Amino acid sequence: MTTVRRCAAVFAATAVLCVAFVPAAAAGGDVPFVPGSTPEPSPATPSLGGPSPTPSPAPPPSVVIPKGLYGTGDPEYDGVWRQSLAMLGQFAAGIRPANQAIAWLKAQQCANGAFPAYRAETRTPCDAQTAVDSNSTAAAVEALSTIGAQRPAMQKSLSWLKSVQNADGGWSYTPGTPSDANSTSLVIGALTVAGLRPSAMKSSAGKNAYDALVDFSLPCDVKTGAAKAADGGDAGGAPGGAPGGGAFAYQPDKAGKLTANNDATAAAVLGGLGKRMVTAPVQAGPAPKCLPNKGRTPERAARNGAAYLADALAKTGHLDQPPLPGAASGKPLPDPGNTAAAVVALTSAGYGTKATGALAWLKQNAVPWAEQNGPAAYAQLILACHATDSDPHHFGGVDLVQRLNAQGPAPTVVPTPTPSGPSPTAPTPNPTGPRAAIVSADADNGSSTTLWLIGVVLVAVIGGGVLFVTLRKSRRP
Repeated sequence: MTTVRRCAAVFAATAVLCVAFVPAAAAGGDVPFVPGSTPEPSPATPSLGGPSPTPSPAPPPSVVIPKGLYGTGDPEYDGVWRQSLAMLGQFAAGIRPANQAIAWLKAQQCANGAFPAYRAETRTPCDAQTAVDSNSTAAAVEALSTIGAQRPAMQKSLSWLKSVQNADGGWSYTPGTPSDANSTSLVIGALTVAGLRPSAMKSSAGKNAYDALVDFSLPCDVKTGAAKAADGGDAGGAPGGAPGGGAFAYQPDKAGKLTANNDATAAAVLGGLGKRMVTAPVQAGPAPKCLPNKGRTPERAARNGAAYLADALAKTGHLDQPPLPGAASGKPLPDPGNTAAAVVALTSAGYGTKATGALAWLKQNAVPWAEQNGPAAYAQLILACHATDSDPHHFGGVDLVQRLNAQGPAPTVVPTPTPSGPSPTAPTPNPTGPRAAIVSADADNGSSTTLWLIGVVLVAVIGGGVLFVTLRKSRRP
């Protein structure tokens, strides 16, 4: 997902509401385009790589940026998202976030474990009107997993995510609404960093996140005839398929039709492979091909999505977004956020050679975008560097890490381990640093997953029991 994507979802969710552990686990994932927060509200909604609110270049005079928060824009729609992304970017660069930044993020968590996009007054308990969402919560879980000793906070968040899982096994941005590919993929990343297998967390109907995700994938022979993806980009045509074939939709329209969406596809490639946002380099193999997914496996769907992205990037080296409202040309514009997300997705799937041109394009063109959008955008570029084993300190003549760190409280540089550690015959320690190898969600230790799930269920049951007792007391004469 990209930073911008979150913007649209947040605004849509806000409108609806108005009307109505393992330390540093290794894995991989995706990020929104605009320094904001989450997936777009509909396949036709423009997105910068994930439903994230678009941050303002500078806050209005009445907006006070809290101490510890990264960025200078109004945090109303993207505070937790951009803070989480900033922390993940620093982790990927071998840096520990400032204690003040960590404290700010943890203070945003509600008692039930959920995170809102932002709440200005953390001394006031969250209530039914607090606009919590799955994207902010999942991103926060990933960020907290990188600093260690955060299992209680993470487990509370996972329990809440379990409580709002839809019957189809997926998640939506706002609880109680239909599942979407972006939100489901983000939650998969959160489960992965916690050492849980996404396939083990089942809904009331016995479905898991992968079941929902596969439902958002377009077949290779899709007969859309569309020349454009839902978010304005070229729908491409994955090798072996028709235009849009192999891609993922954000979610089906009212008629049940799926439309290729660049943002959702980049997110779902990571989700289908059981990875989080910080992904380590994976040795490149043969080019991806779109093949029939008769077994409806998440990995096949993800690799078909990678084929779609590779084809879409091949023409210009970047993905596109719709023209801005009122723009004279009416032509699609380059989309740095989703392009960075596509680089991460392709590289983490073992198709790094297909992302080389896009990475070069980002180095030449994405810095002004990051300057305008702030910490989440800088973090997305750092994550692209991390996935491709590139140096974020020398990115198109700019030090991305320095730029990111300047957006908030100064972090701490983590010392590089000396080579004089374990002997060659000693067992290889579990990876916990930024260069840790990526572990597939379904390859996680079964006993670890079971223990986590027991903890998650217990927290949910205890919470439900407290609520039941409270309600009983309130109804007594």
